[in-house]
Amino acid sequence: MWANPQWKNSLYAIDTKASDLLTVYSQYFNSAEGNTTFYADPTAETLLRWQRQTADNFRFVLKVPQRISHLGAVDSFQQLQDWLNHIALLGTKLALVHLQLPARTGPADMAKISTMVAQISQQYRCVLEVRHPAFFDKGQHEITLHKMLQHCAAERVVIDSRALFSVAATTSQLVDAQAKKPRVPVHAISFTSTPVLRFIGTDDMALNRQFYQPWLKKVQQWLDEGKSPFCFFHTPDNQWAPQLCRQFAKDLAYTHSCLTPWPGEQQFTLL
Repeated sequence: MWANPQWKNSLYAIDTKASDLLTVYSQYFNSAEGNTTFYADPTAETLLRWQRQTADNFRFVLKVPQRISHLGAVDSFQQLQDWLNHIALLGTKLALVHLQLPARTGPADMAKISTMVAQISQQYRCVLEVRHPAFFDKGQHEITLHKMLQHCAAERVVIDSRALFSVAATTSQLVDAQAKKPRVPVHAISFTSTPVLRFIGTDDMALNRQFYQPWLKKVQQWLDEGKSPFCFFHTPDNQWAPQLCRQFAKDLAYTHSCLTPWPGEQQFTLL
């Protein structure tokens, strides 16, 4: 996401226009997890505007619409193909297609999962996010899933929500986040040159730092191997997500544009 009004007076100047948010965002971050496509299809005009407003090195990771991944549309495979053709307007700025599946989608649906991953992989690199417990069993179900992904040159989204669930839900934001975010085992794996990490933290930056320590080593390992990891950071209502990303990059000692001064630099107290 990039259109978060809570980021004004920090990442964004207070007077930043809504139409300029993506442009400013792309000055500090070089990728975005486009959750908006999960809920609605962007128009052709919107896709072309996204392309124009972002820097040359900016990359989008767009989610497959929920009507296809979650709601079981009768013609889901045709709808998926139509959607893939539509988002091609982003050109090379579309790095990955994110297929997120609900927790109810498990091994019994493996044939459908494989078909969708293969279909996406014909045009783009697919990253699959699964939440069914059986796909974390380190046994036959997970092995089968991983073989399929390797065959399609696809990735598996790595989710780390341990920080989020390490605290009591004492605020409405935490209650909502813990109800919606997945609580699954952490399997740090990568099959391609573009591993994907989703770290779901809290508003406590010191606590987040404790939990992401192992990722500093793993991300550095991926970088040393010549890979280009996509790392997305979340906080309960994402108010402090940019700062969490910035703190991680700083601890990684990685040269990144998110470390350059922001409009509200003097107001940051959590770094």
